[in-house]
Amino acid sequence: MSDKTISRYLALDVGSKRIGIAVSDELGLTAQPVLTLERRRNTREDLRSIARLCRRYAVAGIVVGNPVKLDGAMSSQAEKVQVFAAGLGELTGLPIHLWDERLTTHEAHQMLYEAGHARQDHQRVVDQVAATLILQSFLDGLADQPSEQS
Repeated sequence: MSDKTISRYLALDVGSKRIGIAVSDELGLTAQPVLTLERRRNTREDLRSIARLCRRYAVAGIVVGNPVKLDGAMSSQAEKVQVFAAGLGELTGLPIHLWDERLTTHEAHQMLYEAGHARQDHQRVVDQVAATLILQSFLDGLADQPSEQS
């Protein structure tokens, strides 16, 4: 058995009404959807719910989709997401990785169309699919980095 540390990550697609959540497998290779969290009026409750999921899945870090504009400029939603991510980092003590999520929701809708899901059913799962795409992109980026271990 290898002594390499396995890093499991939780990913979030943070919206104003819902938060899509995905988690990586124990090997840190693939992303799977977990759930869609309906936002509450009190952001602290959302943060606590996510912190519980982090403990349940024993994650080493949190990947948060950063909704910058197509030209890379900061959007008002990106500012809100970054404040949310900072609060989550403070609450959990886990490292937060902001990850470019441009076009992931569009891509998630496209995947659902191609899989034959009715448009009215998309709302329930599109955020989870987007979170899964964000996490898989992050994991693929980690895999592309040269290992620092010998």
